[in-house]
Amino acid sequence: MNIQFECADKVNGLMTITIEQADYQEAVDKKLKDYRKKAQVPGFRPGMVPMGLIKKQYGTAVKVDEVNRVLGEKLYEYIRENKIQMLGEPLPNEEKQKPQDLEKDGPFEFVFDIAVAPEFKAELTAKDKVNFYTIKVDDKLIDDQVQMYASQAGEFVEAQEWSGNDTLKGDLRQLDAQGNTLEGGIEVEGGMVMPSYVKGEDEKKKFDGAKPGDIIVFNPKKAYPDNDAEVAALLKLKKEDVKELTADFSFQVTEIRHFQPAAVDEKLFERVFGEECKTEADFRQRIADSVKGQLAGNSDYKFLQDVRAYMEKKVGELQFPEALLKRVMLQNNKDKGADYVEKNFKASIDELKWHLIKEQLVTAAGVKVEDADLKAIAKDAIRVQFAQYGMSNVPDDVLENYAEEQLKKRENVENFVERAVDVKLTQALKGIVKLNEKEVTLDEFNKMMRGE
Repeated sequence: MNIQFECADKVNGLMTITIEQADYQEAVDKKLKDYRKKAQVPGFRPGMVPMGLIKKQYGTAVKVDEVNRVLGEKLYEYIRENKIQMLGEPLPNEEKQKPQDLEKDGPFEFVFDIAVAPEFKAELTAKDKVNFYTIKVDDKLIDDQVQMYASQAGEFVEAQEWSGNDTLKGDLRQLDAQGNTLEGGIEVEGGMVMPSYVKGEDEKKKFDGAKPGDIIVFNPKKAYPDNDAEVAALLKLKKEDVKELTADFSFQVTEIRHFQPAAVDEKLFERVFGEECKTEADFRQRIADSVKGQLAGNSDYKFLQDVRAYMEKKVGELQFPEALLKRVMLQNNKDKGADYVEKNFKASIDELKWHLIKEQLVTAAGVKVEDADLKAIAKDAIRVQFAQYGMSNVPDDVLENYAEEQLKKRENVENFVERAVDVKLTQALKGIVKLNEKEVTLDEFNKMMRGE
C-alpha cells in the first residue's frame, strides 16, 4: 500500500491511496473459505462446494467489501497518525479519480480531496479583558416573579362586565345584508372571543363594557384580518370554508370569564416553596435566591458569547477550503440542494470558526466532562422546566430520576455534553481573563441580548 498526501495551500489536501492485491487478498481468501463451509448448493455436500463456484458467486462482492474496509481504515489511520485536522468527510477528487474495475485484481488507486482546518493560535491570558454582566435582583424583578407565581396559581371566575383580558362566551349567528339572522346561516353555540386579541380596532371597540345578555354585531373577517385560521376556529369551520366569508355576525354574550390571579398569601407561599415558607418576606427572599441562580446562568451565557466575539476578532480572518466545504455541505444536505448551501454557507463557516477556536480553548483549559457533570446539567435543565410551571420545590430524588431517564437517550446526551463543555469552559475562562464587571438590570440585559 502507498499513501501520498499533498496540501499545497495548507487547507486543500489531496490524498492518493494505492491498494495492492496483497493488502486485501488474504482477508478475501479467508472470507471465501468461510462462505464455502456454510454454502448450501444443490448437488454438493456442505463444505464441499468447489471454490471456483464460490469465487464466481461471491468473489467480487467480498473483494469490494475488503477493499473498502482497508481503504477506510488506512485513510483515517493516516489522518490520525499525521495529526491532520480534517473538516467534514473525504470526497473523491472530481478530476483525478479514475474509474476502478474491482472485478480485476489490484492495484487500485483512490484520490480524495481533504478539507484541512487552517492553522492558527487561539489563546487567552490575564492580559485579555472581557465584559461580564451581573444582573441585579431588584424589587421590580422580584415583583414580576411574584405576579408570575400568582398567575400560575390563578383561576377563571365569572364576571359581570368585560375588562382587560377577559374571555367572552356566547352564541354566534350569521346575519344577512339587512342585519337579520340569516336563515340556514352559520350558527355557533358557546363561541369564545377574547377582545384583547382582536386585531381590527373598530371591531375591538364594539366589545367595550360588554355584559352578559348583550348582543354585539361584529365582522369576524374584519376582526381578524388576514387570519382565516382564527376566523375558522371561532366559527368552528375549516379554514377553506371561511375564505370568501364577508358577513356580519351577532354575538350574544352568555358568560364573561375573568382570570383572577391567586392571592399573595401563605397558601401561595407554601404552594411554591413548601410548608416551611410562611411569610411574604421569606417568599420574596426565596424568589431572590432562586432568581439569582438562574440569572447567573444568563450572565455566564452572555460572557461566553462575548468571549466568542472577542476571540473571533483576535484570531482574525481564517482561510477555509470554501469550494470543497460547499461540496461537503451539499453532500450532507442532498435533499435541500445547492440554493440551501449558498444561503447558509457563511453562517456555517462562522460556526466552524468558533468551533475550532473553542476546541483550542477547551484543550488549553484542560476541560473534561465526567458523568457527574452530565447528571448535574440534566438536573438543572429539568429544574428549570419545573420552575416554568411554578414548581420550585421539586425533591432532589425526583430530579435524579428524571435526569437518569433523559440520559438514556443518545440525542439528549450529545446536547448535555455540549452544554457541560460550555459550562466548564466558562468557569475556567472566568478564572483566566480579566473580567470587566458591570451590573445591569434585567431589562438592560435583555436589550443587550436582543442587540438593541
